[in-house]
Amino acid sequence: MRKWIAVAVVLLSVAGVAAFLWARGGADTPRPATLRSENSTAHYGPIATRAADPDPLTVAEIFPAGAVTAGGTTLTGQGAEALTDCAAEVWGSAEAAVAGCTQALRARYTTRDGRVFGQFVIFNLADAAASDRLVAALGSGGFVRQVPGAPAAFDASRSWAQARALGHYVTVSWVGPVGTGGRVDLTYPQLAVDGLSLAIQRRLVR
Repeated sequence: MRKWIAVAVVLLSVAGVAAFLWARGGADTPRPATLRSENSTAHYGPIATRAADPDPLTVAEIFPAGAVTAGGTTLTGQGAEALTDCAAEVWGSAEAAVAGCTQALRARYTTRDGRVFGQFVIFNLADAAASDRLVAALGSGGFVRQVPGAPAAFDASRSWAQARALGHYVTVSWVGPVGTGGRVDLTYPQLAVDGLSLAIQRRLVR
């Protein structure tokens, strides 16, 4: 009897570890410790579909400056690019949710002292319903991949992210401390990187 109890405990432990790794993403597919999500709203009706907003996004439109700032905290851009393989930018359940995506634009940022790293990605989807599905997938069983050039010491276990559905677009901002030092306040770095989402507002008045 004791043998069976021991086996059961081991199996439950293995299952628990597996579930934890699935939820957290694992070493190769990390996800943030804190994720805030927003579905699209009627405010984005003018860009609710790609058919109504057909012009492709450009790097200059989404990333017009070399730095982002909030509350006196500045993160300097480390490069931006536009990609057509959206599925390569996500993992898990998010891979199916980007079906029909035509673009993914991404950029990376770091504070001057190198203590905080951030990345931003925007997906160009077919419509607001598809955007909402991707936001849901990012919060359950999948997430965006870290951009190339992210620091090896990026601490996802203390990171924050924001996923927003804005009409037929989805933006994901993700910031976290680099290294295992003391507490780092991510409030302003998160606001600074997430502020890149405001570029989409200009499409509402075209």
